Amino acid sequence: MSVNFKDRLAALGAELPPAAKPGSPFFLQAATMGNLVFMSGQIPRRGDEILFKGRLGNTLSNEEGYKAARLCALNLVVQLEEALDGRIERVKRFLKLTVFVNAAPSFIDASSVANGASELLMEVFGDAGRHARSAIGVATLPRGVGVEVEAIVEIAP
Repeated sequence: MSVNFKDRLAALGAELPPAAKPGSPFFLQAATMGNLVFMSGQIPRRGDEILFKGRLGNTLSNEEGYKAARLCALNLVVQLEEALDGRIERVKRFLKLTVFVNAAPSFIDASSVANGASELLMEVFGDAGRHARSAIGVATLPRGVGVEVEAIVEIAP
């Protein structure tokens, strides 16, 4: 990447949250195999504070879901930077994004919520942020949050 991702985030007015530690000793925030990084699902948290609890189509609006997905993607970036020992410029491209939406049975707008994460990655990484994506409505998510986002990322050696 020729442009520093922190500069792009600053230009967007986005503040980097601190990297969260795994909620369990049984998994990693990121696992690397060859030139791929498999990112654990990130929830909308800022430090120890968990935000955007609730269900889309019930207690959370589409706008709140969009903001939650955006914060989840921001947390992915923070965790990815940590997994790469601060060398975020090694990112070649985001390959796959999966967005889980805590949705009421009648909620049919998961893709609009997922756009919050997709757009953040495109704004920060440009074409390297373009990805394949699934947006999936689910009955519940960890800690009662409205959105969780995971990714697969290709990196340079």
